[in-house]
Amino acid sequence: MTKQLSKRFKLMGTVIDLSITATNPYDVMKQSEKLLKEYEQRFNAHSSTSELTAINTNAGHQPQQVHPDLFELIRIGKTHSLAKDSGLNIALGGVIRLWRIGFHDAKKPSPDAIKKALTLTNPYQIRLDETKKTVFLAQKGMVLDFGALAKGYSADKLKAFYQKNEVTSAVINLGGNVLLYGDNPNSADGYWCVGIRNPYHKKGVDSVVLRLKNQSVVTSGTYERQSMIDGKRYHHLIDRQTGHPLKTDVVSLTIVSKSSLDGEIWTSRLYGKTPKEILAIVDALEEMEVLILTTNKELYLSRSLKKKLIYQHPELKQKNS
Repeated sequence: MTKQLSKRFKLMGTVIDLSITATNPYDVMKQSEKLLKEYEQRFNAHSSTSELTAINTNAGHQPQQVHPDLFELIRIGKTHSLAKDSGLNIALGGVIRLWRIGFHDAKKPSPDAIKKALTLTNPYQIRLDETKKTVFLAQKGMVLDFGALAKGYSADKLKAFYQKNEVTSAVINLGGNVLLYGDNPNSADGYWCVGIRNPYHKKGVDSVVLRLKNQSVVTSGTYERQSMIDGKRYHHLIDRQTGHPLKTDVVSLTIVSKSSLDGEIWTSRLYGKTPKEILAIVDALEEMEVLILTTNKELYLSRSLKKKLIYQHPELKQKNS
């Protein structure tokens, strides 16, 4: 007989909510926490003892042998960082550290500091040895950062664990990164209702609600992490070309996909483009859907996602894509 179990805890610098239905939910929940702690230890750029920090510390000195999971994530991240017109760059860590947006010591770096940091952000300089599973950052001072990918990868790994351990359904919510697995046991048709946060209001208000099953929902937004510096508000999404926060009318970008990592990759790759450019790219991708909110409260939806929309906040103006 299956039982439902939910738990909330803090990890990965965010609040995590797990809800599972399984024959042995207590054992599965315990193991889930253990796995997420392992992933945090592996991928965290802010921990002095993580495997990722060891790679960054040895930049320009020597290759580091890493866990296959970390190697895989770096390989995927490098591929998407090298893609044409990609907004994602996993080698942008040095620039991100200069700004420290969202932390108490956030500051606006000098133009010279940004210029220097940008010379250490070339993804080609990430040298991977597939046989030895080693990673070498060829330039001293290079810094990898997986803030854009680690949660998605972790959610997918957790889902794979559930598939092998008789979990019939689950909601994995890693701080706004939501992965739905199996049928909703509390709904007659098995679908889940997922609200997308309204960026124009305080927390607790939805901009839209989507009806989904066996999909991941990843949202990135300029409202998520901000800092006031010298009386001006700055968001945490850094333009890989300029080293400054992105100039964009897109306030929130949501990718709905099978894999949570895909959602993380594409929200990062696409941020900085116009809504029409984003829609054209996503409509050409398989099993990928997008929802965009702009500063003037316009809502853009990819074609297939329109059928899954069950609520839209009255202040939003839906635009024809």
